[in-house]
Amino acid sequence: MSREAWTVVIVLGVIVAVATLIGAIVLAFRVWRTRKLLGELGAGGKVAFYGALLYTILPVDVLPDPIYLDDMGLLAGALLYLSHLVRKRQESSTELHPPVPVSRSARPARPVRPRGD
Repeated sequence: MSREAWTVVIVLGVIVAVATLIGAIVLAFRVWRTRKLLGELGAGGKVAFYGALLYTILPVDVLPDPIYLDDMGLLAGALLYLSHLVRKRQESSTELHPPVPVSRSARPARPVRPRGD
């Protein structure tokens, strides 16, 4: 291969590495935002959360670290699983406690300000 071809291959490799790194970071932040729900999601949610983050951070991977495709796959799977648990929990809580409609008479009245005429 010529020098120009190697340059193109290296530039494309760097672009792919940066794109997968950004994708992994975005997914890790989305998974990280679900940490406030961990107490409610049970052991399966905690294992998915901590397992995905540890796999992403630790250097032991299926693919070498400059290639974050396996990390992105694991983070996306954890995010889907956590979203499923949250959705399931919300559905079960609405079945147990259906929303109560609020009538106009039940709302507190706004205070009336006197007019300064």
